[in-house]
Amino acid sequence: MKELFLKEDLCCRYRSFTLFLTFLSYTAYHLSRKPINIHIKISYPYTLYNLSVGKFCVQLCDLCFLFVDQDNYKTLYGMLDNSFLVAYAIGMFFSGIFGERLPLRYYLSCGMLLSGLFTSLFGLGYYWNIHSIWYYAFIQAMNGLVQTTGWPSVVTCVGNWFGKGKRGFIMGVWNSHTSVGNILGSLIAGAFVSTAWGLSFIVPGLIITFTGVLCFFFLVESQFDQSSFSLCRKAQPSRKSPTHYIEACCMPYFEKAISFCGALSIPGVVEFSLCLLFAKLVSYTFLYWLPLYISNVAHFDAKAAGDMSTLFDVGGILGGIAAGVVSDYSGGRATTCCAMLLLAAPMVRMVAVMLLVCGGLVNGPYALITTAVSADLGTHESLQGNSRALSTVTAIIDGTGSIGAAIGPLLAGLISPTGWNNVFYMLISADVLACLFLSRLMYKEVRGWCSRT
Repeated sequence: MKELFLKEDLCCRYRSFTLFLTFLSYTAYHLSRKPINIHIKISYPYTLYNLSVGKFCVQLCDLCFLFVDQDNYKTLYGMLDNSFLVAYAIGMFFSGIFGERLPLRYYLSCGMLLSGLFTSLFGLGYYWNIHSIWYYAFIQAMNGLVQTTGWPSVVTCVGNWFGKGKRGFIMGVWNSHTSVGNILGSLIAGAFVSTAWGLSFIVPGLIITFTGVLCFFFLVESQFDQSSFSLCRKAQPSRKSPTHYIEACCMPYFEKAISFCGALSIPGVVEFSLCLLFAKLVSYTFLYWLPLYISNVAHFDAKAAGDMSTLFDVGGILGGIAAGVVSDYSGGRATTCCAMLLLAAPMVRMVAVMLLVCGGLVNGPYALITTAVSADLGTHESLQGNSRALSTVTAIIDGTGSIGAAIGPLLAGLISPTGWNNVFYMLISADVLACLFLSRLMYKEVRGWCSRT
């Protein structure tokens, strides 16, 4: 029995360390994405009095000098946004398939190193005096592709180590890496927004590169990966000993990975994927356009608007944890998402004065679906114990959501010239549609509660 307790203690340490390291990893991913949102959306021309000519003139901020000779600079900046998002959405559907068949430690580490490279190359364009839109669009597209390695890998790692009991709460707390990364990225970008903007990309690039090195050397992707398989075999003295379960936990490594169509056939995958499409549309519209909205409405300068927008991310942390706790207690993932989305619909109109509350209600369902729901569906009972579906299911759900992430900011850019009210009506409609796609699952959960009562 003493040996059994020692093995359980070792497993608990590995589990805690994996949770921390994957948290750190995805924080670095989001930290490296945020600077361009801060720079592009609040770096439009402003008016100053020019003493040399004796009149007011349109001045360009630091990043605007990229395309100083272009009249359609807003369109060019939108191209940079969408080159990342479209590449990310497309690449995500393939990333899960690769992640299911490759060692996650190598896959995740390689993706982080390449992401650090492309993020830094974007910033180096400042020092190399590059003004070509195609250079920056190519860098953004390649960064979008390599960043798809992150989410399926970290969710699979955490799902491998944690069961369904408190998965909502644990992954709700863990998912705060998204908001923490956004906050840190905003602060780094804000520090250089009016000076050397290249450092806003080079510093996050170096951070994610360093984190990738840590993952390569220290990540234990599951309790039944190749490296721990030998440990498991050594840990078992005999089949009939109290530790015989350890060998059983090693066996899923040799299971056949699920196909793309097989993952789609898991009950609930399609519904949650379509719900996330609209939930992520709302979340990413705020992510990309909230600094500009605050700057225009509240008349804050660039740095203050970027700092204010972080309150929305703080609300996202609290909302993700709350959604996880409620869904764990009630057992109703779909019902929890629907309730928060319905509450969020009228709140988005008051985002400027209720950043924390709105951030929690908007990002709560998004966080729950991409973490605990994805992990639950990746270990669904219909898989008959096959655990090698987590990465593919996670990629399908997040890939579908990423389509909304690409569409949302684009629609906001097209609608905003007609007035901010129309943008908010679009976001409210998206929230309602997200609820409708979960209506069948919510009805099933409510009916189950009533039958038990």
